[in-house]
Amino acid sequence: MKVGVFSVILGSLKFEQALDYLAGLGVQAVELGAGGYAGTDHCPVDALLCSDRKSKAFLRAIESRGLQISALTCAGNNLHPKRRLAVSFDRDFRKAVQLANQLGVEVVITFGGCPGGAPGDQSPNWVTCPWPPDYLEILDYQWNQVAIPYWEKTGAFLKKNGVKVALEMHPGFLVYNPETLMKLRKAVGPVIGANFDPSHLFWQGMDPCSAVRALKGAIWHCHAKDTAIHEWNSRTHGTLDTKHYGDELNRAWIFRTVGYGHPRHFWCNFVSTLRMTGYDGVLSMEHEDSLMTPREGLEKGVRFLQSIVLQEGKGEVTWA
Repeated sequence: MKVGVFSVILGSLKFEQALDYLAGLGVQAVELGAGGYAGTDHCPVDALLCSDRKSKAFLRAIESRGLQISALTCAGNNLHPKRRLAVSFDRDFRKAVQLANQLGVEVVITFGGCPGGAPGDQSPNWVTCPWPPDYLEILDYQWNQVAIPYWEKTGAFLKKNGVKVALEMHPGFLVYNPETLMKLRKAVGPVIGANFDPSHLFWQGMDPCSAVRALKGAIWHCHAKDTAIHEWNSRTHGTLDTKHYGDELNRAWIFRTVGYGHPRHFWCNFVSTLRMTGYDGVLSMEHEDSLMTPREGLEKGVRFLQSIVLQEGKGEVTWA
C-alpha cells in the first residue's frame, strides 16, 4: 500500500511547490482535481489534452519526485436535472477520462449523480424513505429512466478509453452505500467501482470494514478521511445533519484527520480488511478537517497513515 494525498487542499500552492511539499512528507502518490467540484488548480486539463509535450512534462514533474498519480477526480452531478449543469459536469468528466487515458491513469473519480424526482424538475431529489409511495415512484424514475441509461452510455466511453470510474458513496446522490453501488455495477458492468471513503459511511451509521467486505473486487481507489460522531448531538437529533460544516460544536458529526475520529485500532483493521479483500493500492488522504489547518492536518494524517499502511507484500503462512 502507498500513502497519497488529494492535492486540492493545497490549491494555494503552485503545482511544483505542492509536489515538493508532498514529496518532502514522504507521500508516494497524488490524486489530482480534474474538473467539476474539484476544480483544476494542479491539473490544467484543457492545456494538457492539447499538448503531448505539456502532458509529458507534467508527468515528469510528478515522477521525478518519486510520486505517481493515483486518480483524477472530477466530482460532479452528471445527472443534474438542470440540463446546462448536467452537460457541464458531463463535459468535464469526459475530458478527465480522456486525460487519464493520455497520462496512463486507470481511475477517474466522481459521484453517481442525483436527478430530479420527475421530468421537468429543476433540483436534485435524494430519497431517504420508501413511504408515502411517491418516493418509490421517484426512485424508479431516477434509476431506470436517468441513471442506468446514462451510466450504460458512459460505461462504453470509459471502456473505449481504458479507464474505470470510481464512484464515491456519498449521501445526496443515488450511490451512497455498498448496496446502491453494487446495484449500478450490476446494471452497467465492472467498469463501475468504488472510491471508498470511510468518512461518509461513519456518519450514516455503517461499519466501513463491513462495507469493504461487501465491495470485494469493486474498490478502485480509497480515501483516507475520518469522521467524529458527536454523540451529545446525534443522540438527540440523529446524523442527518444539515448544519453548516463550520458549526462544529452543534453538528452531529464532523470530518476529521485520520485518527481523530476513530482510534488507531479501527484504522489497522481497515487497512487489513482492504488487503484481505484484494485492495493493496493507494490510501489518498483527503483533508476536510475544519479544526486544523491544511498543513497541520496533512502532516499529522500522513504520519499516522505511514505508521499503519502495509507496505510490503502479503506474508505467507509458513507455520501450518
